[in-house]
Order: sequence, then C-alpha cells, then structure tokens
Amino acid sequence: MTIETAIAALAPRFGERLSRTQAIREAHGRDESYHEPHLPDAVIWPETTAEVAEIARTCHEQGCPIVPWGTGTSLEGHAIPVRGGITLDLSRMDKVLAVHPEDMDAVVQPGVTRKRLNEELRETGLFFPVDPGADASLGGMASTRASGTCAVRYGTMRDAVMALEVVLADGRVIRTGSRARKSSAGYDLTRLFVGAEGTLGIITELTLRLHGMPEAISAATCGFPDMQAAVATVIETIQMGIPVARIELLDELTIRGFNAYSGYAMPEQPTLFLEFHGSAASVAEQAEMLGEIAAGHGGTGFAWTSKPEERTRLWDARHKVYYAQQSLRPGAKGYVTDACVPISRLAEAILETRAEIEASGLIAPLVGHVGDGNFHIVLLIDPANAAEQAEAQRLAGRISERALRLGGTVTGEHGVGLGKMRYMSAEHGEAWDVMGEIKRALDPRGIMNPGKMVPGN
Repeated sequence: MTIETAIAALAPRFGERLSRTQAIREAHGRDESYHEPHLPDAVIWPETTAEVAEIARTCHEQGCPIVPWGTGTSLEGHAIPVRGGITLDLSRMDKVLAVHPEDMDAVVQPGVTRKRLNEELRETGLFFPVDPGADASLGGMASTRASGTCAVRYGTMRDAVMALEVVLADGRVIRTGSRARKSSAGYDLTRLFVGAEGTLGIITELTLRLHGMPEAISAATCGFPDMQAAVATVIETIQMGIPVARIELLDELTIRGFNAYSGYAMPEQPTLFLEFHGSAASVAEQAEMLGEIAAGHGGTGFAWTSKPEERTRLWDARHKVYYAQQSLRPGAKGYVTDACVPISRLAEAILETRAEIEASGLIAPLVGHVGDGNFHIVLLIDPANAAEQAEAQRLAGRISERALRLGGTVTGEHGVGLGKMRYMSAEHGEAWDVMGEIKRALDPRGIMNPGKMVPGN
C-alpha cells in the first residue's frame, strides 16, 4: 500500500486531470506564507462529489495523503503537502448551485470564490459579507474559518455557513446542517468541519447565509497622534454599540507603504479606516457619533464619503495592504502572524508588541480588524539572513504567548496551518487531545492533510 499505488489506480480514471509535472506540483507545494514548500506527488482536479469520494476511497485503501486545495492564498501553510500524496485542486468545482433570495441563502461548490458569488448576487439585492482580502475560494474560507474586514458587523465563516456536504476520509459522503435558520437536532457537525483545515474531510458543497445590501454605505478615515488613542476610539465605539461594518487600524508604517503603493497621500500616523451600513439617516448618524468619539481621543482629519467610486478605491487598496507593506523593504519576505485578544486588552497587546519589534530593529508594519480585537504583523526579513529569520520567529512566538496571557488566541483569522501548531497545547490544554481523538475517529489512517492541526497527525 503506497502513494504510487494510489496514483497508478487513479491515473486511468482521471487522465489529463491528474498531473505529475514538476511545474504543477511546484505550484501546489507552496502558498503565500514563509513556510518551506513541499511538493505533492500528484495533483488531481475533481469535478463532482462522486469523483472526490472515489479519490478518497482509493487513498484510504492505500494510505495515501490527501490535501484539499482552493486558491493557495493561505498565510500559515495550510495546504502545503508536508507528507506528499495527492493534492485535490477543487477549482473546477465552481458552480453556484442555487440562490434563494426569499430565504437569503445560497448553495455553492467549494471552488466558487467570494467575488464570483457576489457577482452572481448582484441582481438579487443580497451580498455575502465575509471578505478576507484575497479572492479566496469559499471552500478554503470555510476550512480555515476565515473572516475579514466585515467580521465586526457580519461575523466570520463560522456564522456564515449553514450546511455542508463533506466527503470523509473513507469516501462516505455526509450532509451537515440544513437551510433552516436554527436547529436543536444533534451534534453541530457543521461547526466541526468549519475551521478543520481539511484534516477531517473534504468540503464539496456549502450553504451560505446572505445579507441584504444596505440602503446606504459610507466610508471614513481618521488619523491619531498615537496607537493608544486610536485603540481607545475603537473600544469606546464598540462599547457604545455603534454598528460599524468595518473598523480597521493601520499603523504609520503601513500608511507609508499604503501611500506609495496605492497612490494616496495620507499623513503617516496611526489611522482608522471605517465603513457604515444602514439607511441614509443612520449612516450619517453613525459617522457623526464616531467622529465625536475620535475627536475626544485626539483624532484629526475625520473625513467620510458615500461616493461608491471613492469607497471602492479605498477598500480595494486596503485589501492590497499586504503588498503595500512588503514594498517598505523591496526584496524582503513577509513573515506574517496574527493574534486576537479581548478588545479591552487590545491596546496592551499592540503597544507591548510594537515595543519589542522596535527593540529588534526589524521593520514590521501592523494592520488590524480591531473591532474584534484581531491584529496582524508583517515582519519584513531578508530570506537569506538566518539571524533575521530566527528573530522574526522569536517575535512571532512572543506575540502568540502575549495573546494567550491576555486571554486571547494565537490566531483570530489566519488559522493554525504549520505556523501555529506549536501553540495549540498551550491554548487548548487537554481539549487539544480531544481534537486528536476526533481526528482519529473520522480519519483512522491519518490521510487527511496529515501533519496539521492535532497531535500525532
């Protein structure tokens, strides 16, 4: 029983949809993270759930690893096949199967991207709000429990996924959840697979909660004298219950890169990017209230707009901020990490982190979905400099340890992948062992994305 036997058994069935070429394997052996690439032994493009089940049965029989693949935009090495095997590229399973405007939900295959879904919804008056920045596949977003800039108002993939179709390791096909808005029937298996990062099964269909397009939308920016003032504004805004749809914090380094990369000319200071959804009157009221809060903390230059072209330009540039940050040190590689803490501890987490980074001498811009206590650091390092690599790893570790000390989590958005495995025991204690027991119950041969998420995998 070997990987080669599994590939040989599947090759006649899939023909040109099974590739062993070096270029294809290399493209599926890395993501956008700093983690070392590992090549799969083969890549297969299934087009139906039945084909995914067939592949799973063969791999289960032969003990061949399977790694699901969406768009390769992850930042923690989730889809890197560290033990080889077969990568399942689900990009051809890209159909929007049904949209139910009256029930505000949609049924999609895993290869549909978030932008594609919103294009399909354009005429319905509905939209899908989870936006992690990259135009990621919805199957990948569910597998990593993705969130993004709108999570403070609309929640994450945990809240958006109503039901799933999943192929288990042995080829069984199960359905979890339903299109009903709530249920008290049985274990919540949908939530089990959302965030499992492909270690328990392969998602082949998703039912997603949609939202009505707001009557009015406005965006705003506001600068602050320091990070503490910006975070204090965020905390007061959330505590007062102002229903902001987006509230993003960019530090002065990020603003510098943002200006250069996207053609803006904002003052180089900590800056909040905001968006408000609602009626025309409520949007204006929200902006006015937040402007008053910001002014009370030394905020200046508060400016808001309801012009669609200005909003679109601003948020498109925000979603490209990772590349803007990398432009601060041309040729550098971004060592990316994130953490999430209770919002009352956010200023402490950010200020302590910035002090350690400044002492290290590395360039490390910050951006955060601060409305829910989540922030991201990009440590810009010379990939050929072992000392910088080690220092970046040390600082990333300190950020994770600090998040746990402050009652938070080592990742609010990026997921576990390869980078956060070493903190799972510290965060979850004996619950991590329970996760391992669940993994072994559903995947006794350990073929589903091995080397990830749980102990002994």
